[in-house]
Amino acid sequence: MHRPGGSLGGVLRPGGVLGGVRGGSLLLGEQGGGGAVDLGEGGEQEAAFLGGEVGGDAFLQEAAFGLDGPLEGAAGVGEPEADEALVAVVLPARVERAVGDLGDPATLAPAFDGVDRLFLLTPGLGAEHTAHAVAAARAAGVRHLVHLSSANVLGDPVPAMGRWHHDREEIVRGSGIPYTVLRPGGFMTNALEWADTVRTGGYVLDPVGPGRLAPIDPADVADVAALVLTEDGHRSEHHVLTGGEALTVTEQVALLAAATGRPIAVRPTATPDEAVRARFPAGAPAALAAAITEAFALLRADTTGLRTDTVPRLLGRAPRTFADWCTRNADAFR
Repeated sequence: MHRPGGSLGGVLRPGGVLGGVRGGSLLLGEQGGGGAVDLGEGGEQEAAFLGGEVGGDAFLQEAAFGLDGPLEGAAGVGEPEADEALVAVVLPARVERAVGDLGDPATLAPAFDGVDRLFLLTPGLGAEHTAHAVAAARAAGVRHLVHLSSANVLGDPVPAMGRWHHDREEIVRGSGIPYTVLRPGGFMTNALEWADTVRTGGYVLDPVGPGRLAPIDPADVADVAALVLTEDGHRSEHHVLTGGEALTVTEQVALLAAATGRPIAVRPTATPDEAVRARFPAGAPAALAAAITEAFALLRADTTGLRTDTVPRLLGRAPRTFADWCTRNADAFR
């Protein structure tokens, strides 16, 4: 979000972070999603997102302020001990912070006061937090809302994960606030879910076999979000964002093995339950587990992989490659 003449940063509980920088735009997110666009003293754009479904700590490192290597001493966003640590590590000293709770609308008005641009990310199930954030934005007079949705809304029929995102998009479209919707496909940072089995067993579980996906680097999502927040011409647009290469899990693992310098085996998952546990070792709610199982089945059947030209068209360059992402993040798998 952006306040004319300055900017706002802060922490939203449960699990939310606000971040911003002077002269730029404050971006809002839940469960670690959110971040900032820094225009800098000379108007130079720099995107920053605070973790969450767009890549967690790796997203902080890559898209925020060019940090290299893992973040030290920063607990998960939304944990009490994390708030000050995360802001101290990631946000510049010039950032003003605000506190609110997306689950408690009464706490949001001070955080939104004077804001004119908003980036909104509300991962997880349901649309209640989206509704609360949009209502607060409307009351504050926000003039442009950029909403991070998902390419899953494009399914026919729309899968469960897509329906949740569709419901949030409908709230944004019905808000009366000029908006832009970003619909990324799978994130390269999802590969971090393989890190434990790679480090301890030298293998990756594969639930999709011949299915192909063109994963996108969260840093490219950050760059697109920065662009659409800071230039005209994107109102009422729905931008579908993908990487440039449609890869199978086996092909991704081969690139990761080359980057880490160690052999990594690929093991097909034997059951849907095993596929879900690969993503959520401690288990997942029934609705989420069913949605993940459905998503894996659809991906297995897609042997072409959705690719768009949106990133090069908007940014004037090719999307970052999965090989480059693996090189930057190889230490997480060692």
